[in-house]
Amino acid sequence: MYNSILRHDPNLSQRIEATLFLPTSVFQPKLAIMTTRKRSGSGSKRQLKEKVVQIYESFFKGEDPSLGNPNFWEELFLLKPKVSSLEAEIQKLNGEQLVALKENINTLFKHCIVTLGHEHHIRVVYALQTLCALIHSIYKKTSAEFGFDVINILMGFDVSDEMMQMLLDHCSNFLTGEYPTSLKALCLKLLLVLVTGTDNVSQNTLLEYLMVNIIFEALIQLLNEPANRAQHGHDAVLLLTLLVNYRKHESTNPYIVKLSILDDELALNGYGQVITSCLTDFCRQFMAQHMEPQSASWLSSLTNMVGNMFVSEEGGVRTQQIRANNAVLVALYEAVHLNRNFITTLAHTQTDTSAPPSPSNTLNSSQPTPDLSVPPIVDIFAQPSNLLVTFFQYCSIVMQDTKSEASVNNVKLCFLILTCISEDQYANSLMHDVSLVFKVQLHRLPMRHRKVAPDKASPSQPLASTLLDLLVEFIMSHMMKKLPMELYLHCVGVIHRVLCYQKRCRVRLNYQWKELWTALITLLKFLLANENHLAKKMNIFHLALQVVNIFNLFITYGDTFLPSPGSYDELYYELIRMHQVFDNLYSMALRYSTNDGEFKDNALRLTNSLINIRAIINHFSPKIEAWLASQGLSTPSEDQILDVVRKNYDSLTLKLQDSLDQYERYTEKPRHAAFFTAMVRSVVNDTRQNIDFASLELQTILQEFSSIS
Repeated sequence: MYNSILRHDPNLSQRIEATLFLPTSVFQPKLAIMTTRKRSGSGSKRQLKEKVVQIYESFFKGEDPSLGNPNFWEELFLLKPKVSSLEAEIQKLNGEQLVALKENINTLFKHCIVTLGHEHHIRVVYALQTLCALIHSIYKKTSAEFGFDVINILMGFDVSDEMMQMLLDHCSNFLTGEYPTSLKALCLKLLLVLVTGTDNVSQNTLLEYLMVNIIFEALIQLLNEPANRAQHGHDAVLLLTLLVNYRKHESTNPYIVKLSILDDELALNGYGQVITSCLTDFCRQFMAQHMEPQSASWLSSLTNMVGNMFVSEEGGVRTQQIRANNAVLVALYEAVHLNRNFITTLAHTQTDTSAPPSPSNTLNSSQPTPDLSVPPIVDIFAQPSNLLVTFFQYCSIVMQDTKSEASVNNVKLCFLILTCISEDQYANSLMHDVSLVFKVQLHRLPMRHRKVAPDKASPSQPLASTLLDLLVEFIMSHMMKKLPMELYLHCVGVIHRVLCYQKRCRVRLNYQWKELWTALITLLKFLLANENHLAKKMNIFHLALQVVNIFNLFITYGDTFLPSPGSYDELYYELIRMHQVFDNLYSMALRYSTNDGEFKDNALRLTNSLINIRAIINHFSPKIEAWLASQGLSTPSEDQILDVVRKNYDSLTLKLQDSLDQYERYTEKPRHAAFFTAMVRSVVNDTRQNIDFASLELQTILQEFSSIS
């Protein structure tokens, strides 16, 4: 395996032998130099210290180990870096000592970059590992109590432009050229170390160099090629996402510009496949963990349910699993938000068998292994699928839990992505296309007031129907004293946008609209029942107004998008049947609108929005009662009520309400800017903690180089 390297340097094996620690009698004189005495409880014992560790120690004492040895730097990068020792030496130093060692650190940094152009790949890999450890350690010191500048300590201001250009040129070359997988992987790790150096990515001054020496094309090329995407897709997408978020609202960010105009179909599909693979991984693990043997009793189900109630919210595996997907969700959000061309990939059937790795290799290492004794289930992932199908299923899982802050943030991010999708004309056309039907397994939360059958995939239907099913499920399963108000507003907002598209394009979706109406009326009932508690903490009138306006949209324009006249009749039937809810809602809103309270204006708008619903109730109720009296009936059937409704449409007078089909277009700034800053900070912290840039073994590296040669 050494042949290809020895062809370039016949003396390489002797040089490696001379520099690596080998515990044999042949090298005993050298070992005597590399030993220190350490006492243990059993007496004196020799503790052997590797040569590279001795070099680090002398280096950070201010010494110059290269004096008298012109081959020092070439020999140093034949020694496998001891990352933990290098970091330990830097962490020992205080601020003054580190500044005093600036010249030595600058020299080490410079020679690492120069070595990246060496013909021997082992030296290149070890130089990269040294750079990772050095930069990572200096960042850790700057994030502590010391105020010195990382650029000055690492390379010096006077040569920083030149050094960073050389570094990033080498990185682009490694990522785009015919180089081993291990070298590309380590190069990406180095870039992640650079990008995640500070908690707030916008405060990372080193990223200014990446704004000048742009690596966008190199990352996109990785996503273009199936083999590279399978190995490096996740890291490439993660890097792009973090770079897009660098000072995104403060200055022109070239990565935002390039991502927004990217029209390379292969690259966009590759980007989407990375996200799909990660979310699919999460869904598979969830299904494996929640499947029980068919013989499991109700007692075991109850035991599992009770046990789950006491799992730690913030520190449990579930929270870590959810946090691990924040990175790909932010990546999905940025693509949907910035790039209109990416919308075409949402419904693109995934056929590439080179599935990219999920973040489980770095962020989900603590996940339990699925129980192989569990009977297999129907694998919906084996069926034709796409990013939207996977994303809807993922949402149905994470939306079950809104108890922890991490979960709420993840669900909010999902709703913001759905908001962007539901505002896009082309995305809506895809979701409403009756020729694009999919089976999507939506998971439902077990609750006391309903029985949930074993999870089954929905029937083949347009994705718009699946989206509405998802939103109805969220409405029905989160009515709690600690009401997630913001999430409900996002949920209702997505419903409104979908209906506006249907009204505007006269699309008649064959959907069970009664389920949506029932969910919305149930939500109003909950707000009324918990008025005293909720009205003290949040603006329930704004949410109620959004719900009522959805009903007004159906009343005013339902004839343009409901699938049949019968559906319109059923709407009126539900409004009349549940008239007490709307009567009580009007009374509550009227009461608050006449007081000088905090929500007076919202309550007044709510009373005005109920005018048509109250007109329908007041118009049909007497006619139904009169018909019942004439027939001598007390319990009419639904068909009999519907017949009365149909015969009395002509005498009904409604008021035309303005702007029912209008909504405020989504913008990130200023309303959600702080949220995304916090989400990106979370992604940065998780990524930084899980970067492993010392994992490459010499054996693996040599094998890869030999195969390429």
